[in-house]
Amino acid sequence: MDRREFNATLAAVSLLNFVAPPALAQPASPTRPRVGLLIHSDMILLDLAGPLTVFSIMQADVHLIAKTEQPVITDVRLPVTPTATFQSAPQMFDVLFVPGGLKGTVAAMQDRETIEFLKQQGGSARLVTSVCTGSLLLGAAGLLRGYQATSHWYVRDLLAQMGAVVRTDRVVEDRNRVTGGGVTAGIDFALAIAARLAGEEVARRIQLVIEYDPKPPFDSGSPERAGPALVGDVLKRRQDLIREAESAAKAAGAAMHL
Repeated sequence: MDRREFNATLAAVSLLNFVAPPALAQPASPTRPRVGLLIHSDMILLDLAGPLTVFSIMQADVHLIAKTEQPVITDVRLPVTPTATFQSAPQMFDVLFVPGGLKGTVAAMQDRETIEFLKQQGGSARLVTSVCTGSLLLGAAGLLRGYQATSHWYVRDLLAQMGAVVRTDRVVEDRNRVTGGGVTAGIDFALAIAARLAGEEVARRIQLVIEYDPKPPFDSGSPERAGPALVGDVLKRRQDLIREAESAAKAAGAAMHL
């Protein structure tokens, strides 16, 4: 290891010790929260990367779980390599997390092995969570029935077909279910999870360290503010995938006899 690598490593360790409380700063500590992140083809990389950054700063015991050991290709064509499969993944996660990406979500909703994995792990996880359209996948597994939840704005109403109570908030917490809105809500979501697992002070430190202080250049980040013309344009461009999602949600609801 040369001086540059040594200094980078030292800085990273110092940062993690600053952000995390003593119990979470030690990699070998049994108190590290165990986080299982389901990864699937065509997921939105930012859905994963935002929460993963927060969980990593917390020194969580992170597992990237896929159906097979093959790298998963994301929406931006960058691969993500799993660390575990459905068969080899640990049991009893503190956080079970599902990212979104409508194309990949619809495909996963119709995949029996993925649904069974979520049903099994969701029954024992301390927190069952998602960002963006990942909540549709939780819904298809029956994990949001009777719970308040949200999703990306253009499909969140479909959650009702799988027994959820639809909310429009950016992050929705209902007992041990925590769901976030579309894509960029992943950081808000992850900070809420950090507060639940490690306390608000730790979550605030993480927010400061990653300098999460958004000031977008345009006020069009929600359908309420974007206006009907822009909303209509987005819906038109996404209409085929939205129809597929509608069919998948209807089928999932029918399977649950809703």
